[in-house]
Amino acid sequence: MNIEAVKSIYFFEMARTRRTLLQSVVSPVISTSLYFIVFGAAVGSRIQTVEGVSYGAFITPGLIMLTLLGQCISNGSFGIYFPKFTGTIYEVLSAPVAMTEILLGYVGAAATKGLLIGLIILLTANAFVEVRIEHPFMMMLFFLLTAITFSLFGFMIGIWAGNFEQLNLIPMLVVPPLTFLGGSFYSINMLPPFWQAVSHFNPVLYLVSGFRWSFYGIADVNPLISLGMITLFLAICLGTLGWMFRTGYRLRN
Repeated sequence: MNIEAVKSIYFFEMARTRRTLLQSVVSPVISTSLYFIVFGAAVGSRIQTVEGVSYGAFITPGLIMLTLLGQCISNGSFGIYFPKFTGTIYEVLSAPVAMTEILLGYVGAAATKGLLIGLIILLTANAFVEVRIEHPFMMMLFFLLTAITFSLFGFMIGIWAGNFEQLNLIPMLVVPPLTFLGGSFYSINMLPPFWQAVSHFNPVLYLVSGFRWSFYGIADVNPLISLGMITLFLAICLGTLGWMFRTGYRLRN
């Protein structure tokens, strides 16, 4: 493995975060803080607790997951799309660097940035609510698997996208509704039976539920099923990227 190549891509992508600090770090933290203020005041005053947990604390894992998904997908997609857009991708492809090394560099940087922002938001949440973590190992496992999986998913979008409209299509129009309807701000047990059944077709439900269980020991779905779902999605992303690399899909032509 060409470690120097991986490090070069990784640190180049991480340097972009320092150049766009307001957009990359400050903006997500402010947005999440507003969620705490608005939902805490408007909804929290009417819903004191959910399954024995204060409403503000209950939505904390969902808000972290909402930000983590968005950041990982955006960073993963933009990281590979911008070299395609400028034409510098051909310099990377012509260099003695394997596709797996390119993937490690770009996806590693995207996942790292998502994890850093998620941890900052977790610390910020303590300024608004009392957060406890009952299963820290499982919390970090869900955290890490989600960051890697959705960075890979973003990387796939960046390869597939032919223009900036396509680049933003899934992160802006598909992921936020799935996250909002995936139990980020409520328990699906509060829904009628029919909508509870429909919610189980939303993949984000399993991420939010498993992540929330690691905090408070409460879940809408068995945490082992949640872990299995994120592992399955990770395998699908790796398999799809393997096919893209073998065929050169939208990379070499």
